[in-house]
Amino acid sequence: MSVANRTKDRKWPSKAVLLLLCGLLTGVVVSAASFPAFALGGLVAKAGAEEFASLPSTIEQQAAPQVTRVFANDGKTQIAVLYDEFRSDVPITQISQYMQDAIVAAEDHKFYEHNGVDLKGIARAFVNNNNGGSKQGASTLTMQYVRMAQAYGAKTPQEAIDATKDSPERKVTEIKYALQVEKDLDKKQILERYLNLAPFGNGAYGIYAGSQVYFKKTPKNLTIAEAALLAGMVKAPTAFDPTTATGYPQALDRRNYIIDNMVQLGQITKEQGDAAKKTKLARTTNRPGNGCTNVAKNNWGFFCDYFYRWWMEQKAFGSNAYERERQLKTGGYRIVTSLDIKAQTAARTEISKKIKDRNKNAVLIAAVEPGSGEVKALAANRTFKLDNGSNPLSSNPQTRKYGAKATYPNTTNPIITGGGDINGYQAGSVFKMFTMVAALENGLELSHSITSDYFYKSRYPVAFNSPAACPGTSFYCPENASKSEKGTFNMWTGFGKSVNTYFVPLQEQVGAEKVVDVSKRFGMQYRSTDRDLIATPEAAHQFGAFTLGVTASTPLEIANAYATLAGDGMYCAPTPITQIYASNGSKVKAGQPSCKRATTADVARKALDAARCPVGDRAQLGNCAGATEPNAYRTIKHPIFGKTGTTDNDKTASLVVGSRNLVVAGYMVNPDWANHTDRMPHSIVNPVVYRTLADYMEGQPSVEFKKPGE
Repeated sequence: MSVANRTKDRKWPSKAVLLLLCGLLTGVVVSAASFPAFALGGLVAKAGAEEFASLPSTIEQQAAPQVTRVFANDGKTQIAVLYDEFRSDVPITQISQYMQDAIVAAEDHKFYEHNGVDLKGIARAFVNNNNGGSKQGASTLTMQYVRMAQAYGAKTPQEAIDATKDSPERKVTEIKYALQVEKDLDKKQILERYLNLAPFGNGAYGIYAGSQVYFKKTPKNLTIAEAALLAGMVKAPTAFDPTTATGYPQALDRRNYIIDNMVQLGQITKEQGDAAKKTKLARTTNRPGNGCTNVAKNNWGFFCDYFYRWWMEQKAFGSNAYERERQLKTGGYRIVTSLDIKAQTAARTEISKKIKDRNKNAVLIAAVEPGSGEVKALAANRTFKLDNGSNPLSSNPQTRKYGAKATYPNTTNPIITGGGDINGYQAGSVFKMFTMVAALENGLELSHSITSDYFYKSRYPVAFNSPAACPGTSFYCPENASKSEKGTFNMWTGFGKSVNTYFVPLQEQVGAEKVVDVSKRFGMQYRSTDRDLIATPEAAHQFGAFTLGVTASTPLEIANAYATLAGDGMYCAPTPITQIYASNGSKVKAGQPSCKRATTADVARKALDAARCPVGDRAQLGNCAGATEPNAYRTIKHPIFGKTGTTDNDKTASLVVGSRNLVVAGYMVNPDWANHTDRMPHSIVNPVVYRTLADYMEGQPSVEFKKPGE
């Protein structure tokens, strides 16, 4: 009989169904003398025609949890999967016919013949189960589907319990739902939904996950033996688990029993069945890792974690953290991130050339695309994982005495991007760019000159006779790196040689509060107590050392701030997203470039022109006369801009280098102890930064920066 004819035959008049149901449930069951009175009373009360008709017949469908997959920006390279339940729905056309047949052979031989309910089977099971006989089941595949769907649609734990408890009341409600399901769906649709909901043990939910976990293949390619094994597990995934010592023989027996049923039902030949039973049973699983500590390549973990933290801040995915995480881990999203495999590989490779993961000092790299804010790479000389006991005690004596562990070689802290209790690090003279932009915004030109000595007595107040004060005074007294560094400088030469005694007086002329304002417009966050120093314009006005980069920042913030120059003054909030797709394939409007004007295009182009000097490139509008990292341009061989940074006693070394395509920033720091005694050499961090950009730019056309007015 064809499926079409069977479907037609199943369309009984509803009254006839009710009469037959009531006849069976009251007549057949009542005739069993041993049927218990309490069950009879409850069942008859529920099964009366009027009561039965009044029961709800439509299931409130809820989507089962689906796996979210996270990809690199090529849309093909999978970074990670995130899930509460490992599950991914597939259409029936992508499920092996053997699998469809096996589940029928295992659970419901009359699936294609009944209207959702095997009434005689129910009556027989009631009598047998209450007569002391061995436990019998009477649920059809349709009824089992109803039960699973009700459980997933539950809004409270009690509703989930009620949906699956073994009671006459629940059974009658299940019958009513099953009858309606058979009216609304054809048999193939019911099978599809059933197989996508069914549990297969070892964290596999639904046939796609079951196929992956046990056989590392898609459901479409399941063999007879594989399909029979999976079909057998649905009844009791733990008892029939072939990976356990006790479950293996039971799983084998049940698989072979189902294969025999498939032969009996004419689904396969006896020869096929005999061959299938000879197939060795799988005893291992291939359950995929879950979350950012199980990324496909460990060095992608910091980016994955950055994406996760970004998601958890997006109100579009829920009003609170619980809702957002639930959306991420159950929503079945396909997320194409901004991670560029070429840039990421270059960063991690160059880091590994210069410093070991077990070094207490860290080289932290962030790369951002100008004009979009897309984060292309995040890398460090660290393994992204929870400490498994191999981390030594912290190098910070204040925390070490309490047994605090270091963050090397293993950490999941956001040491590159900040967040949690990571506020950032002093970066040094890379902050001078904000002073230059403020000066240009306030009418000064790149040619603005200041004659400087190797030290400068400012008007900024500090503690009397403190290390930062001129001797015997309470005025801030910055010095240059070398006593020979003095003379008349402009923005090209002052920035190119990183002259402190040019930029502190330039900041005085402009107003430190205006410099701070530029930095905020360019995306600096100020998470730590440093923000108290810039809480108001009045407080910021007195912050003499601000231009020298003494406030906490991260490589990501600096990379994005300099990307604002390359983006013609448009600040784009950093984002780990290229595109998010919902489970139905529709695009989600979240994570797209969010840009606003931070300064004028001409100011950005002027500041960028001066910023070509520190990295050995040539300015278009003036003359550089020196560089603090000339090897950058010699290596990259493309138009570039950037800046070096060093803090007092070389506690931090930093470099940022950018092109029209990408901006890379790197810090060398001790993430565990800001006041360490090591000196951070530029000879380590600088090559990592400029070689990362060189690797990324290889093979790309040379694109010149625009001049003001173009």
